[in-house]
Amino acid sequence: MKSLALDLVEPGTDEQNRQADLRVSKTLPEGITSKMLYGDIVHIAWPSLVELTLTQLASMVDLMMVGQLGPWALTAVGLTTQPKFLLMTMIQALNVGATAMVARYKGADRQEKANEILRQALLLTFLIGMFFSVIGFIAAPWLISFMGAEEGQVMQGAIDYLRIQMIGMPGLALTATITACLRGVGNSRTAMIYNAMANLINVFFNYMLIYGNFGAPKLEVAGASLATIIGQYCAMVMAFVAVMNGRQYITLRLRDGFKPNLEEISMIANIGLPAAVEQVVMRIGLIIYSKTVASLGTLAYAVHQVCLNIQALSFMNGQAFSVSATSLMGQSLGKKRHDMAQAYTMHTRRLGMCVSIILGVIFFFFGGQIVGLYSGGDTSLVEMGSVIMMFVAVVQPFQSSQLILAGSLRGAGDTKVTAIITFITVLLVRPGLAILFINYFHMGLEGAWYALVTDQILRSLLVLLRYNSGAWKKHTM
Repeated sequence: MKSLALDLVEPGTDEQNRQADLRVSKTLPEGITSKMLYGDIVHIAWPSLVELTLTQLASMVDLMMVGQLGPWALTAVGLTTQPKFLLMTMIQALNVGATAMVARYKGADRQEKANEILRQALLLTFLIGMFFSVIGFIAAPWLISFMGAEEGQVMQGAIDYLRIQMIGMPGLALTATITACLRGVGNSRTAMIYNAMANLINVFFNYMLIYGNFGAPKLEVAGASLATIIGQYCAMVMAFVAVMNGRQYITLRLRDGFKPNLEEISMIANIGLPAAVEQVVMRIGLIIYSKTVASLGTLAYAVHQVCLNIQALSFMNGQAFSVSATSLMGQSLGKKRHDMAQAYTMHTRRLGMCVSIILGVIFFFFGGQIVGLYSGGDTSLVEMGSVIMMFVAVVQPFQSSQLILAGSLRGAGDTKVTAIITFITVLLVRPGLAILFINYFHMGLEGAWYALVTDQILRSLLVLLRYNSGAWKKHTM
């Protein structure tokens, strides 16, 4: 992707950056218009939005199909979410480093260095993915028990689901790394294509394997998990084809080998390790939070899982624009243009905010109808879910803002403070308030969501303060 605005600016100097820092933040760089900036942002964001939305829609269809089996099945799948994400944290963190480094090298027009980052990231991802796949498979019964599963049917369904997911982890990890590197150079369209195809495959096999259609065995919850990993491995094959065909800015050539390069690994790790701490802290906090909600019983946890699943769809807005913010921040800093980085971030945030307000209105007025798609005719699930969807609506603008600004900070390599912010909000504030509201004030599921809204508002404020401090401008490659 050729970035229109960035192609029109020359690499900056220290003096130019000093002068840019003195200008009012609302002033655009010379020769640059808002239309140019919005064009670059949307060019990267729309394929990411389509890709992420389709992925989440496939996840929602999964849960809707599973929901027809009853609340026990929704709970079984829900209990596997946080353990799976916890095992993926190191891979996600390394991908943050890979995206930032590839974006910097793209901005500096150093293609071979970008290709080297791709190879090193794939090497690390494969080794770590295999390791945690084995750990997760073996530890699945303990992890599900730890999450609070008690009923025999829920317990066995969750174990089966998680173990099958662990078989798919290496493929998912390698695909995620290629996607992260493509996004770093601003190419989100390719990832959109192969992930969209994988989602269609996933939904098709869901229909076959959950209910036993087309002569397939009826595997119920295990069938949903198996369908997911079939789609994931198909995506992996398509992703490798995409970066090996020589048509992308980043190209994987097997003849270049995968010998470890300690310098490049160190650069990825310097950005990725704080992100790893952030992800681990987040997952631990969310596990404590989920366990607290699980204590409310099967129905409440099923409603909670459904509303989280719907909220995750709205995350796609913030995450898609976050992809733009990360890529354009990295490329701008590769050119040493702080002013361009700042202009891109502010315009990205405005776009994300507009979309989030629209989503909030939809969730507020039509939340009950959306929850009804998961209910399998259970009116109590819909009644409780329609109330929780109002919380989902309120949180939208704060959620979007913090995701986009955090994406910009990651593109600049400024990941340490975001880890601290996550520690404060997700590990302390959200689970602490949830325990207080549920166990001491007896506010039920609503108490858990008051805690979530408080977390999002506070996190949004702290990330904004960090960005406005300008400390991200001090990070160098």
